[in-house]
Amino acid sequence: MLTLARDLKRRKARERQSLFVAEGVRAVEELLRSPLQIRGALGTDAVRRLPRGQALVVALATRQLPFDEVSEKDFLSAADTEHPQGILAVAEVPSQTIASLRLGPIARILVLDAIQDPGNVGTLVRTAAAMGAAAVVALPGTADLWNAKVVRSAAGAHFRLPLVQSSVDELLTFLADHQVPLWGTAADGAPIGAPIGAVAAPPRLAIAVGNEGAGLSDRIRAAAAHMVSLPMAGGVESLNVAVAAGITLYALRQ
Repeated sequence: MLTLARDLKRRKARERQSLFVAEGVRAVEELLRSPLQIRGALGTDAVRRLPRGQALVVALATRQLPFDEVSEKDFLSAADTEHPQGILAVAEVPSQTIASLRLGPIARILVLDAIQDPGNVGTLVRTAAAMGAAAVVALPGTADLWNAKVVRSAAGAHFRLPLVQSSVDELLTFLADHQVPLWGTAADGAPIGAPIGAVAAPPRLAIAVGNEGAGLSDRIRAAAAHMVSLPMAGGVESLNVAVAAGITLYALRQ
């Protein structure tokens, strides 16, 4: 388990093996509550000294899942955080593609267009789950949805809604086939569009948020039926992408 966890720190290894790491007490708790297939866990003796940590070790044993106890030094070589909590688990990435998404009559899809910071991506996933989104779609250039920091930042949201990686072509084909309009977000709503709320939102809608520095890509901006913005007080140029997405999703809830 130690060698596997070390290997899964690399995106190529996660993609090749369709496995990811959930690190920390809360992340492993949420994973155990989920329907995902868990391969096993890795930890130090320190985790047993925490009531929640000991409960996790017992829960793993009850489900006959392997728990490998290692030294702190070895655990640090597999952990992604600077000050880890002494436990991580390895599980299978759900088999999900954009073509397999199933939408209800009312749905919101959050599209991540080259969001590079793993912390932002994790917060966006968590926000989408909290706002009742149907799915999160990550376009090329976006941090790996199953990066350990993304999983940790999402605080269990990975296990509550579909997350898919997609090309722009696949996304646009899916939206056209399912008659889902695409809206883009921008600091000023340019070049077309209006402040959020000025345009009536359809029952089904995909909302794209762009790169932290460059904003939306040209293709997504060109494909958007509307560009919308958040009216802000003078002197404030922009918001953090996860904060802006949260306000936008809240404003567009149905």
